[in-house]
Amino acid sequence: VQLQASGGGLVQVGDSLKLSCVVSGGTFRRGSWAWFRQAPGKEREIVASIHRNWGNIYYADSVKGRVTISRDNAKNTVYLQMNSLQLEDTAVYYCGIDLSGGIPPGLIDIDYWGRGTLVTVSS
Repeated sequence: VQLQASGGGLVQVGDSLKLSCVVSGGTFRRGSWAWFRQAPGKEREIVASIHRNWGNIYYADSVKGRVTISRDNAKNTVYLQMNSLQLEDTAVYYCGIDLSGGIPPGLIDIDYWGRGTLVTVSS
């Protein structure tokens, strides 16, 4: 199973981006999706997560109200819509799957990681 994240780029403060993460090489039928991010010099942190089957959602306080996570089970894809981007949102964004379905999952709970997509917010 491989996860491929895409949609990152260079944007300005206040802009929006939509990240996508698709599963290949298998079918994701249980557990939860998660988006993490890692800014330069900082630890990887949870951004949002969504349960694959039940749909319950978690958002980190730092992004609550600006970010929406959604999934398309038929396409084995999870999305992260980010609005009103701020300088502090600059990071590499990683998608992951926690087969145990944690909401939110911890770093050690992630069974599969995507490679990451870079989001750079400039002023």
